[in-house]
Amino acid sequence: MMYKILTVADRVRVPPSKFGMSVKDAVKSSLEDVWEGMIDRNLGVILSVTSVGEIGEGKILPGDGAIHYPVEFELLVFYPELHDLAKGYVIDVTEFGVFVRIGPVDGMVHVSQIMDDFVSYDAKNRVFLGRDTKRTMKEGDDVLARVISLSMGKNQYKIGLTTRQPGLGCIHWYKEKAKEKAKSQPKTEAKQPQEEKKSDLKK
Repeated sequence: MMYKILTVADRVRVPPSKFGMSVKDAVKSSLEDVWEGMIDRNLGVILSVTSVGEIGEGKILPGDGAIHYPVEFELLVFYPELHDLAKGYVIDVTEFGVFVRIGPVDGMVHVSQIMDDFVSYDAKNRVFLGRDTKRTMKEGDDVLARVISLSMGKNQYKIGLTTRQPGLGCIHWYKEKAKEKAKSQPKTEAKQPQEEKKSDLKK
């Protein structure tokens, strides 16, 4: 699962501008300011502070008018792992590959990882075409991909994807294949059962 709920213990700084709020609301708001949108190597892409648990005694540090609270809280994070399957859609096509939106992040499918076929790039129409399969990949296509490389650092990430493995790629590839298979199968008509011949009875 790429989406996870994590429990974190940390200390949060609540500035004087939030002193008019309840302690819990002020702590949650301050946590959201710090954590939401952050990319962490160990936690992933932090989407939301979902809940606030136990809040400890607040302290005012010398030279700082804010209150610092020890607190436990839960985070909703997005963290893909190697070999994970990811469903998304193509948001950009370039001569060296395509970019796919998966959840809140983007991954890249290099041209060598698009399909198991010789691939050419049509710059005018911004589409990749398989020579033998005649399959295409273009902006807006829904795809199923696999994570093959991953790098996450402080507020930055790189995700490498492949759609070349069996069962992966554009969803429309398999819909078209299913239609072709249905057309190639001969239609069979239901046969009516033949009435059994009754033998003449001899007296």
